[in-house]
Amino acid sequence: MIEKLPDFPDNIIAVTCSGRVTAHDYETVLIPHVDEVLKQHEKVRLYYQISSDFLGVDPAAVWDDMKVGMGHFRHWDRIAVVTDVGWITMAMRSFGFLIPGAVRVFPLSEAAQARQWILAE
Repeated sequence: MIEKLPDFPDNIIAVTCSGRVTAHDYETVLIPHVDEVLKQHEKVRLYYQISSDFLGVDPAAVWDDMKVGMGHFRHWDRIAVVTDVGWITMAMRSFGFLIPGAVRVFPLSEAAQARQWILAE
């Protein structure tokens, strides 16, 4: 499941995911949220928190994730991924350099620092 997080400025796409993430989550929550923010801003930031009860991503959701990321490739300014899921941390650290803009991975215990970083000028 993907849910929008409240109390972030309008240039930041802030979401949390838990359990199993499906294509329906992307189509009804994340993609509309990304589109809404990109109507107002050329460059956007992403705060993506992955809960400890995360169970994985359905294959169709992986495809949607790639479409969102690549479809807006030049619009990412800064990305904070907050997670204790080992394979996600490793993937972001291994491939984050391919994403334009700054990318940082934070453990869940440093969610407050991740929020400060994503909000920083």
